[in-house]
Order: sequence, then C-alpha cells, then structure tokens
Amino acid sequence: MSAPAETVYGYLADMREHHPRFLPSAFSDFEVQEGGVGDGTLVSYKVTAGGRARVYRMKVSEPDPGRILTESDTESSLRTTFTVLPKDGGSLVRISTEWQGAGGIGGIFERLFAPRVMRRIYAEELELLDAYARQRADGSAPSETA
Repeated sequence: MSAPAETVYGYLADMREHHPRFLPSAFSDFEVQEGGVGDGTLVSYKVTAGGRARVYRMKVSEPDPGRILTESDTESSLRTTFTVLPKDGGSLVRISTEWQGAGGIGGIFERLFAPRVMRRIYAEELELLDAYARQRADGSAPSETA
C-alpha cells in the first residue's frame, strides 16, 4: 500500500471511525460494543460467505502495538491477525485467520473451502483499505461500504 504503515495501522485499529469503512460486503451489522480504538475494543458483526452467515463477537488486542492487531472471537477459537510493516515509504499488510474447524464431514468441507473464500474476502478488504487510504490522502471523502 502506498500509505505509511502507521497510518494504515491506525485505520485498522480504529473500529469506530475507520475500520468499518473499508470492510467488504461480506461483513454487515458492524457494531462497536466497548472501546473503539485498539486494545480492549469489543465489536460484533455478521459475515456471510459460502452461502452461510455467522455473527462474531470479537475482542481486539495489540500484541505488538503499531504492527500487529488481533481480533479474537469470544465464542470460538477463531482469531484474525492484521500485520502491518513499513515497506518503501508505504506499507505491507497481511490478514490471516486461524481457527479449530468442526469435526466430521462438515469439518472436511470447511477446511477445504473456508480458506479459499476468506482469501477472496481478505483480498477485497486489502483493496478497499488501500483505496480508503488513497482517498484520505487525496482529501476526498471516502464512501461507506459497511
């Protein structure tokens, strides 16, 4: 991304003003329940992917403030990690998710298809984040997507 790492990290960490503005359409009903920026923030949202919808209640932490931010589901093992590193005056951003999948045949399908679906959603989120950062740098008003 062309925006500096500290700027991008700030957008990711600010769940009240910035983060909801670059979420893909797979995310809906985004709500800040506690806090709003960084460590200790609690948010809820719905993700619709692969024909299924699920509500998540995520607790934000910052294991490496300014560089790594995590969202951990309060009801499951799901954890999403955002890593932001400086690169050539801009930034390199990585989104990854880990979870203990279901057992049985359902778990097999989940392990086969969920990574592919989430990869597409995260690629879109990274594109939207980059566009959002560019719009803000240009001084134009960003559009809401969530």
